[in-house]
Amino acid sequence: MWSLSSSLPFVLRFLLFFSISESKNLKRPFNNSISAIFVFGDSTVDSGNNNYVITPFKGNFPPYGWDFVDRTPTGRFSDGRLVTDFMASYVGIKEYVPPYLDPNLSLDELMTGVSFASAGTGFDPFTARLSGVIPMQKQLKYFKEYKAKIKAAIGEEKAKALISKAAILISAGTNDFVINYLGTPFRRSKYNITSYEQFLLQHVQHFIQGLRAEGAGLIAMVGLPPIGCLPIVITFTSGHSYGRRPCTDGLSSVALDYNRKLQHVLADLHNSSSPIIYADIYRPLNDMIRKPSQFGFDTANRGCCGSGLVETTFLCNPASSVCDNPSKYVFFDSVHPTQATYNYIFKALRPSIDRVIKNYNL
Repeated sequence: MWSLSSSLPFVLRFLLFFSISESKNLKRPFNNSISAIFVFGDSTVDSGNNNYVITPFKGNFPPYGWDFVDRTPTGRFSDGRLVTDFMASYVGIKEYVPPYLDPNLSLDELMTGVSFASAGTGFDPFTARLSGVIPMQKQLKYFKEYKAKIKAAIGEEKAKALISKAAILISAGTNDFVINYLGTPFRRSKYNITSYEQFLLQHVQHFIQGLRAEGAGLIAMVGLPPIGCLPIVITFTSGHSYGRRPCTDGLSSVALDYNRKLQHVLADLHNSSSPIIYADIYRPLNDMIRKPSQFGFDTANRGCCGSGLVETTFLCNPASSVCDNPSKYVFFDSVHPTQATYNYIFKALRPSIDRVIKNYNL
């Protein structure tokens, strides 16, 4: 039986121990008026910022990038593209969303959008401290820095228009639960799970208010995935590390509860001039995990990299074995989805993307 206090701490201890020692064929049904795409959050949307941070949580080496252009390990924690790459391509902005910290970005690349995300971070500031990565509030500071660069290049009015007509996507929260609350005793000594959810939601609210203060228009907030189905979580909590490897439904129910509360917070923050939408990834990812064959997958409870049980970030490295066909796996490593999975998630979100852009005519 899963135990909150006894099982998940091994995930963090395990990682810290080792650290110390087809979108081209899609047609858009509208004339796009989005100026740029800006991305904030964690490893699900980090396109390489951690390459420029002193942290063991990196993905800029093989086998990451296995199915990317020229098999290039860009720092994305997958074999290929992320949801944000598919989104940017679909709305006609660019094929890939680059990391803001890349010193070689051109002005054109900056103007069409970047990712400020950092793998290992969360809304709780302590989560980023545990991993030595970029906190959400520092990502917001980078956004302010970005605005100053653009203003200097094209002028205040054009910069203001660019920001107001941009689409902003935020994807974070999983690390707050898996690495921080469930993985260490610090937050559990102060909060029960309900009060910790409320603590995180207050940070979500403050972050969105911070974006709006900088002139943000359309904002999409991604909910939590079924965290009890992440392969590394199954390994440490299900009691069935090998063989059947069922999801730890008690943890996934925490994600569902948080997502319900998140939607209420977003509804309260919504307004016509700066709309906020909730992006549900729980349902499509859960469907792929529960019924993998319906989506063309063979394996859903372990990753493609190494044993698929624990390998992620620096444990999924050039010495690791790799499955023959990542597109047959829901997860590339023990935490992060494959490009094929991200593509399915994008397709599940596409009707919402179309509806929002049509309705709000940014």
